[in-house]
Amino acid sequence: MKRPIVLAACIALLSFALACQTPAPADTRAADESAIRTLDAEWSKAAGAKDVDKTVSYYSDDAIVLPPNEAMVNTKVAVRKIWKAMITTPGFSGGWKATKVEVARSGDIGYVSGTYELTMNDASGKPATDRGKYLEVWKKQSDGGWKCVADIWNSDLPAPALPEKK
Repeated sequence: MKRPIVLAACIALLSFALACQTPAPADTRAADESAIRTLDAEWSKAAGAKDVDKTVSYYSDDAIVLPPNEAMVNTKVAVRKIWKAMITTPGFSGGWKATKVEVARSGDIGYVSGTYELTMNDASGKPATDRGKYLEVWKKQSDGGWKCVADIWNSDLPAPALPEKK
């Protein structure tokens, strides 16, 4: 007699527990990947247009940037300084293109990898083009938008030869 009562109580408890669970959040990865890809393309256009304010606006306030041949920076003021110096270099032009965008199942973080091509005048005033790759980490913000929280890029070209020791 006790067995049916215990079984009924277990079933009721299990049913209650299942009913109280919140449903799994919708999988928004495809939409998030598309949003990040669009932001990355807009960002490239802003840099190519030499718009420092817009270029820097894609970073979070605490973003970490690892530019080639320079120290890592982690303040928006320092990020702005790097971009302003690059964009205002005579002969600056170029941009980048995402080749892969992926968002975590959690929907709050993603990354972009791709290639870039930038041209700037060298010390003699002649145009010099650099081609390379980049990796960005994007984080969803409290307003639902995305900001870049980490950015690194480096050249595919060989490093210049070091002077010979005498």
